[in-house]
Amino acid sequence: MSPATSLIGIGLVIVATIGIGLFGLRISRTTSDFYVASRVVTPRWNASAISGEYLSAASFLGVAGLVLVNGADMLWFSIGYTVGYLMLLVLVAAPLRRSGAYTLPDFAETRFESAVVRRICAGLVVGIGTLYLLPQLHGAGLTVQTVTGAPPDVGAAVVAVIVVINVAAGGMRSITFVQAFQYWLKLTALALPVFVILIAWRSSEHPVGVLESLQGAGAVWAEPLSTADGRDHPLYATYSLLLALCFGTMGLPHVLVRFYTNPDGRAARRTTVVVLALLGTFYLFPPMYAILGRTFAPDLVGSGADTVVLELPGRIFPGTAGDLLGALVAAGAFAAFLSTSSGLTVAIAGVIDQDLLRSRLHRWTGGDYVAVNSFRIAALLSMCIPYLAFRLTGSLSLADTVGLAFAVAASTFCPLLVLGIWWRRMSTTGAAAGLVVGGVAASAAALVNVIGGPQSGWPQALVGQPAAWTMPLAFITVIVVSKLTPDKIPAGTARSMVRLHTPEAVDVDRGLPLRERSDQAQSPYRSS
Repeated sequence: MSPATSLIGIGLVIVATIGIGLFGLRISRTTSDFYVASRVVTPRWNASAISGEYLSAASFLGVAGLVLVNGADMLWFSIGYTVGYLMLLVLVAAPLRRSGAYTLPDFAETRFESAVVRRICAGLVVGIGTLYLLPQLHGAGLTVQTVTGAPPDVGAAVVAVIVVINVAAGGMRSITFVQAFQYWLKLTALALPVFVILIAWRSSEHPVGVLESLQGAGAVWAEPLSTADGRDHPLYATYSLLLALCFGTMGLPHVLVRFYTNPDGRAARRTTVVVLALLGTFYLFPPMYAILGRTFAPDLVGSGADTVVLELPGRIFPGTAGDLLGALVAAGAFAAFLSTSSGLTVAIAGVIDQDLLRSRLHRWTGGDYVAVNSFRIAALLSMCIPYLAFRLTGSLSLADTVGLAFAVAASTFCPLLVLGIWWRRMSTTGAAAGLVVGGVAASAAALVNVIGGPQSGWPQALVGQPAAWTMPLAFITVIVVSKLTPDKIPAGTARSMVRLHTPEAVDVDRGLPLRERSDQAQSPYRSS
């Protein structure tokens, strides 16, 4: 792989990202532009943007690395990442859009009428976002180190600076254009080298055992539910991973905030259907890199598995062709880090802005101008915290770290959203208790796993994949505490449920006194 060619590819991605972001700056003026792109993003455009930010370092590099090392077991990552949107489509997408909220803490406060629940949600958004940003920064550092030999800090710093510039410049309106572009770039960067490899194999007079090698690799290591990675209780780990990925998606702050940008609930559902198609197409390719890696880069199985996508084109095609394909893959990888980091930064910045900065800045002045500038300050803070954490942490498995973020999301926001949307007897106390219990349990497991917890037996399995016990624990806590505190059910529950489940074409305020309709029209959380 030629460092110069790869740097040119990465440089072009950076220039395109900044250029598209500056275009978004021209049309981003109000608070609504920065938070939810004025709620005018069409389903197809929004689906491309959601797919762009969702396909992170774990998807672009980590899945291929895990399948390379552990075989067919790790295909559950691809399946779970995609099926999570089916759960979101069925249970959450349209009601969440009808809530009219800007952020997850907004939704929690309007549904449960509690500042305490809002503050807990704000802390969890920052925590999950930071945990999810870590592998993006590690992936960026790994990519730059692989193609140039530079220290990992360089790649992480480049991503951090570009993301802050883009998010601070145009907010959600700006990064919508950027992320939609980056999805198609990532898909091209993964798909084109695979097709070139297959065409070369087909055209060869003496096919160099590619097909035979693939079959041989499959016979050796593709054994479902095996213990090839040295972990105990693989059946439990597989089901726990699936639970985390399927139900954690609906609790990821950077995913949910994009559904607020749709014009209405119907558009939110259509967006989710398109996302399923786009993700399904993308996830066809990482396993193919893993299988090819078993043939052409077997040395990466022992160490450096996360680099197989970056190194494979150069190993199969020495010379100019390999350099060009390697540059394309490196550009796609960098786009993955930029798009996901941008979405996470917007989600974290929105919470920091509303819950920490805005009230203080409004003591001196007010208006959209101050709101926009406080958002920009929040964007800077949102990236500084994960970058400092990145400097303090060691080498992490990209997909494993993201899986822990999914487990925390599944154990906190999933019960809050599912029960909050579909169970009218959920109390404020129950919501707070579920967030605390699920958050503490899953976060503790994630922390122990990151710092190097148990290495064998049930302790290792329970800590390594905690969702199978932390998510049910959170659901049970919410239900039991809500049953014990019926007097803490919010007074406006009936009104909230009507708004969440009534299509926008229906006037939910019909029959209300004129003064009450007027008060609702002035609410910042009104959906229409």
